[in-house]
Amino acid sequence: MNQGTYPLAASMINQINRLDQISNNLANINTNGFKQEGTSETTFNYYLQRAQEQNTTPTKINEVTNNIPKIDSKFINTEMGPIAMTGNALDFALSNPDTFFKIQNQNGDIAYTRDGAFKNLDNFLVDSNGNNVLNANNEPIVIDTDTASQVGVVKISYENLEKTGDNTYLAKNTIGIETFENNENLIVTGAIEKSNVNSVSAMVELIDANRRFEQAQKAVKTIDDLNGALIEKIGSNTK
Repeated sequence: MNQGTYPLAASMINQINRLDQISNNLANINTNGFKQEGTSETTFNYYLQRAQEQNTTPTKINEVTNNIPKIDSKFINTEMGPIAMTGNALDFALSNPDTFFKIQNQNGDIAYTRDGAFKNLDNFLVDSNGNNVLNANNEPIVIDTDTASQVGVVKISYENLEKTGDNTYLAKNTIGIETFENNENLIVTGAIEKSNVNSVSAMVELIDANRRFEQAQKAVKTIDDLNGALIEKIGSNTK
């Protein structure tokens, strides 16, 4: 295989991954509390070097393959989305970008979210999926005249979170999670944080990824055509 096709094929794979990620961002443009994701790209050689530093034993292939582009990691844009006032007494928005509400998911685990569009289910405060919203002591909240003050808020780094849904996370490690006993000045009642996806920039990124894919695809076809012409010429000269 022509060595020029390796970086081109890798670029096509990267752009497919980018298209998936950008499409998911656009699909969640109306998801409360959603944080858009991005990708970072590096060389395969750097990827192997980092893997070796983590005590794994990958092997280098050749100079060309080791320097092809590769998606290195995904990252979360942690900027706050716009706060929309709803007037609903059971809607809450967080004032700080690194704080979260606590919910108990269907597996009984404590999960974290910035989606404060809560509801009343049998007089308990629940999220849109029917999961109990928890107070500072990890107990379900019974709705009364002072529901807002009961809502538990924690501070946790995004680096310590693993995404489990469009706007829900699980903690990788409970160390470093700060629970506030009092949520005063930490939440806004009657408001919801919207998605932080910028539709205009996301569409520009989508077009860019699509064009990069097409360019790499055309280059691969050009190399294939040149190889075919060369083989045909050599074959005719040997007759």
